[in-house]
Amino acid sequence: MKLWQKGAAAHEKVDAFTVGKDREYDLVLAQYDCEASIAHASMLGKVGLISLTEAEQLCAVLSTLKKDAEAGDFSIEDEFEDMHSKIEHVLTQELGDLGKKIHTARSRNDQVLVAMHLYLKQALKEIKIDVLALFDLLLQLAEKHQKHLLPGYTHLQVAMPSSVGMWLSAYAESLIDDLYFWEAAYKMADQNPLGSAAGYGSSFPIDRMLTTELLQFDQPKINAVAAQMSRGKLEKSTAMALSSIGSSLAKLSMDICLYMGQDFDFISFPADLTTGSSIMPHKKNPDLFELVRGKCNGLQALPNQLALLTTNLPSGYHRELQLAKGPIIEAVQELKACLEILLFSLPKLEVTKNITDQKKYDHLFSVDSLNAEVLAGKPFRDAYRELGEAIETGNYRPNRTVKHTHLGSIGQLGLEEIRAKMERLR
Repeated sequence: MKLWQKGAAAHEKVDAFTVGKDREYDLVLAQYDCEASIAHASMLGKVGLISLTEAEQLCAVLSTLKKDAEAGDFSIEDEFEDMHSKIEHVLTQELGDLGKKIHTARSRNDQVLVAMHLYLKQALKEIKIDVLALFDLLLQLAEKHQKHLLPGYTHLQVAMPSSVGMWLSAYAESLIDDLYFWEAAYKMADQNPLGSAAGYGSSFPIDRMLTTELLQFDQPKINAVAAQMSRGKLEKSTAMALSSIGSSLAKLSMDICLYMGQDFDFISFPADLTTGSSIMPHKKNPDLFELVRGKCNGLQALPNQLALLTTNLPSGYHRELQLAKGPIIEAVQELKACLEILLFSLPKLEVTKNITDQKKYDHLFSVDSLNAEVLAGKPFRDAYRELGEAIETGNYRPNRTVKHTHLGSIGQLGLEEIRAKMERLR
């Protein structure tokens, strides 16, 4: 069954190519299509395009379908092109000709648009919950380990003292920047495109403000053409948010993989969070974090993929916009899985004590030694030259007592200030 079919069916090759994996992705979106259809049917009844009784009958069947979709009991058989055709088929089966009235004053274009808006609104809410949980966890761990020194690096060379607390709270604060991108994506999603039909509105006297209220959108996407042009842009803005969060998770995971290595040995995890080798019995591999790194690096390609897909398309609907659906749904699922596994594993982080006491980290304290000379009155350039000579000749003796006092340093991490920044985004 195809909603657009007027006579002869398309060739089976054309059918297979144009439908692609839409049925699979539509199983994710079906509950939101039902939700939007309930609002649409209610609006049709309120404006008199169908009777209030008919609206109630449509909403009753749609509510059952929505529950089935939420429970994973909704299916789209091969004879149906997509969720829209399956839902309308069930309505017609249950209600006869009344079921055919559901498509009054709308198009599949605004149907899929509103379903995607509703889905991404919910997905972004769920992702934010996990990001906030990760933020809280990172700050808890930072507070617990703030006294444990850690080598800081530039150019992968030993540079200056850091701490486990400084390292972890840096990623917590980075998540705040990621949520700035999230806010932009959420504002894009929180607009109602329903009623734009195929992109040019409708001659039916519909009430778009009513469906906006019923679907709990902040505001409608007012211009019908602008609503259609948001397809692709909605996915791109969401992809930017997912990419930004993914960037933080990938970098954190890379650090973890590095710091777990025997040459560093800064941190470790219990054996049940690592994997082994088929021939090397000593191995405890950080596969979990490598996969988070790889998956999140893949997410960072998504904005460019969607930008290329939609580049130079004129206004109006084009079929390749369908190709934006799958990547964004898969990206949401991947990021949620990565957040969940980090929330599961990071509480089990184990920190090696007294890391910086090793001789190979002597030079880590050279900048503090230099600064002490300057504070005692020696010109900076003279102190720098003399300390450099001492290091070159092997006469440098580090003072491992560190005293950093400014905000954001290892002596004053500013954890409460970081928490306060995030509070404005909760």
